Amino acid sequence: MKTRVKLTFPQRLIKEPVIFRMAKKYDIIPNIRRARVTETVGEMILELEGEDESITKGVESLKQAGIDVELVEGDILE
Repeated sequence: MKTRVKLTFPQRLIKEPVIFRMAKKYDIIPNIRRARVTETVGEMILELEGEDESITKGVESLKQAGIDVELVEGDILE
């Protein structure tokens, strides 16, 4: 399964390897499609590939860490 998500990171998590940890823990392949990081906020469009249950658990772990997660539909390279 592949899922596209938009992540918005709070300032305290910008420099933390949360994507790496989530990918490793839940056996998910992340593909960064677009990213914008400043001193105060980070935004990223990711394509996540893996088992349905793994992606669900991985996304939930990001939310619990304080990252805003939104599903992305359609063309993400606008």
